Amino acid sequence: MQIAKDTVVTFHYRLSEGAAAFTEQGAEQSPELESSAETMPLSYLHGHGNIMRGLEEAMEGLSAGDTKQVTLPPEKAYGQRRAGAEQRVPVKHLAGKYKRLRPGMLVKVNTEKGLRDAQVIKAGKFTVDLDMNHPFAGKTLVFDVRIVSVRDASEEEIAHGHVHGEGGHHH
Repeated sequence: MQIAKDTVVTFHYRLSEGAAAFTEQGAEQSPELESSAETMPLSYLHGHGNIMRGLEEAMEGLSAGDTKQVTLPPEKAYGQRRAGAEQRVPVKHLAGKYKRLRPGMLVKVNTEKGLRDAQVIKAGKFTVDLDMNHPFAGKTLVFDVRIVSVRDASEEEIAHGHVHGEGGHHH
């Protein structure tokens, strides 16, 4: 079965930044930013905007067992960095408990649009200055994907717009 609209796709990925660098010994992979290799694969409902548009487009037509390297410019990934995206927020708006906030640390902050990733610029006792750009904004991203399985989505998954069960959303 091939990946198409209304199929549930389960895949592993390795995410790195930019193209591979070349040395005298040959191609050298960029440092890994994220990977699902040591965890459960990711599952999503294809054609419903549950993953980055560029990655979803590149995976269309693949089948279980296929591998593919996908390079996404910022416009098809997390977008360009926005100037003026710094914000001072009360520490109580951060999701989770942080023992000590330090510049450069990645945190999750509660917003009116839900949880957002942010990076600490400066931390005080009661407030924290955050860069609200996604940490990968402005970066060209390289995904190495391996398709684990592809199946037809259930009527309920299609109606809800996301995967249910293992690797997906649980009600």
